[in-house]
Amino acid sequence: MRILAHSHRRAGVLLHLSCLSGALGRQGRAFVDWLVEAGFSLWQFLPVGPPGEDGSPYWVRSDCAGNPALLDPEEMPPLGTAEHRSFVQSERSWLEDYALFEVLSRLHGGSAWWSWPPEHRDRDPQALERIRREQAEPLREIEATQFAFAWQWRRLHDHARSRGVLLFGDLPFYVAPDSVETWAHRSEFQLDATGRPRAVAGVPPDYFSQLGQFWGNPLYDWDAMLRDGFVFWRNRLRRQLDRVDLLRLDHFRAFAAHWAIPAGAPDARSGEWKRTPGWALLRTLRDDLADLPLVAEDLGVITPDVVDLRRGFALPGMRVLQFGFDGTSDNPHLPHMHERDTVVYTGTHDNDTTAGWYASLDAETARRVDFYLGLAPGPRVPAGAQSAASAQSATNAQSATGVQSAPSAMPEALVRAALGSVSALAVIPMQDLLALGSGARFNTPATTRGNWTWRLPAGSLTPELAGHYLHLNRSYGRAR
Repeated sequence: MRILAHSHRRAGVLLHLSCLSGALGRQGRAFVDWLVEAGFSLWQFLPVGPPGEDGSPYWVRSDCAGNPALLDPEEMPPLGTAEHRSFVQSERSWLEDYALFEVLSRLHGGSAWWSWPPEHRDRDPQALERIRREQAEPLREIEATQFAFAWQWRRLHDHARSRGVLLFGDLPFYVAPDSVETWAHRSEFQLDATGRPRAVAGVPPDYFSQLGQFWGNPLYDWDAMLRDGFVFWRNRLRRQLDRVDLLRLDHFRAFAAHWAIPAGAPDARSGEWKRTPGWALLRTLRDDLADLPLVAEDLGVITPDVVDLRRGFALPGMRVLQFGFDGTSDNPHLPHMHERDTVVYTGTHDNDTTAGWYASLDAETARRVDFYLGLAPGPRVPAGAQSAASAQSATNAQSATGVQSAPSAMPEALVRAALGSVSALAVIPMQDLLALGSGARFNTPATTRGNWTWRLPAGSLTPELAGHYLHLNRSYGRAR
């Protein structure tokens, strides 16, 4: 994969766009500028589609549409222009269905599409034509909002390119049950006659949950996808890569085999592994794109067939340092086990912040971490105790050389281990750069409350903090 295999060592920051106010406008461009000052050359974020009620970016109403909440209201484009008309025409293959889906959802009180009257649920042509006539203005408003999203996105992407910063996006493996994809492309999914899933997605018991994770997404009808040449996947990947330079394939292990849970099961334990035609799918995508600027999220239960699939298409995998300290010296997440074609993280959006993780370790694991990273054992701050204000106070400290001193021994030591890894790309969550505790955690898997709400504290991106990380990135060969 050319972006990582044939470029210098890079470092990036993981910060979802929803953590910034008006992320597609001034705040987003300012963040890009701060990244450059700090020696980072990549910005990773989560999926950017319109989320459902819980705010999860992995449960979006459309793969193709953008989340209007990310718009900067002070930088809206003019409407009625040739550019606006061209957008509506060129994007009609997905935009018309999305606008209809949202209007019908409003007309039916936000209920799931499978509970709509049959003529709307089943996309009766005459019924949809009546909606187009009667709801012409709301449809135009939705289309105009999506034009604004595309317009602001292009400006942000152009600014990032001009500063040498790559945009690193994220594609969920599955789509949400109540989404325009399942409504408009029903034959691509395992759905019953009314549109309800016959089987749903999840994962078996793992690090995050003893009951497994019951996601509830409908499963794909892989036989139908093989017959039509994976047109659904080809379109969704092409659309995503129009926006970003690099794309993470979430839940990559499902390209080899997926966990199928019977509809109505109480939890994920009753599921079973079923094979996925991942080799045929990825070959088709490679033929379409010539290159696959993709990163495989190969975490969780990883079997040899998953490793073979990833390596067969030369896709970088992921290493998460927080997963490395189980007491075995050959744990693949430990820095000395890393390979160049991987992306190393201190933690991901699903992990606790590194400060919170370290504070919650049992004594034996903490000793292993301290020994491996060369930390002097000592009192640890309780999980979640460090506030944004205390992190900011530490951030303002300067060493005698004029370079910012480390905010704290941890997460600084784990950040240094990530930057020092042989992995071609190191990505650090913004919360770890600020040394924030568990109160800044972005998501806790297998829970439905209190997630996706963290926002970047005002005044966090100081020149002093940038100077500190510029020094680190230069020291580890990751600054340009």
